[in-house]
Amino acid sequence: MSEHVAGGATALTDPEYLEGLRSQMQRFATLQLGDQDLAEDAVQEALVGALKSARSFGGRSALKTWVFAILKNKIADVLRQRSRYVEADRLVGTTGEESDLDELFTRRGHWRPEERPVPWVDPESAVDDREFWRIFETCLDHLPGRQAQVFMMREFIELESHEICAAAEISVSNLNVTLHRARLRLRECLENNWFAERG
Repeated sequence: MSEHVAGGATALTDPEYLEGLRSQMQRFATLQLGDQDLAEDAVQEALVGALKSARSFGGRSALKTWVFAILKNKIADVLRQRSRYVEADRLVGTTGEESDLDELFTRRGHWRPEERPVPWVDPESAVDDREFWRIFETCLDHLPGRQAQVFMMREFIELESHEICAAAEISVSNLNVTLHRARLRLRECLENNWFAERG
């Protein structure tokens, strides 16, 4: 997508495009905030901000990327301001979040031979491939809730560790474990659904 100033303003007034974009934004915000009403508020504010600034959109990035950047800032503000208590059993995740990692490792913590990471063929070219990003998004959607939330706080919203820990009410060690598990799952999913097909 390469909408420039006029094109960006036009796309944001196209009901079909706007509804699809809004649906993706709502899903992303709900995952991050864990509250549909807060997510709806953040999405509405981001869309209003985008509509107000549509004329200043320089077209340096895709329109969707630009609108999501506005949403990420709104979510980051909410996460920084909100202090919410989370039950202790939700801090690291549930057994369901850990169980499928067991199939990757032996009881001693070593990689199972058939699950060892393999070198990826030309990973740099994948970032320019739309199909790769569709598969990446699907892999991300299949991460357990807490892992997806924390991974996106770090990689998409770009919060610092102490900000993620405060927002999710977890310790630094829990954060590191959760990020590690999320990355393992994403690697496994991408390896099976993208790189293995092209190896």
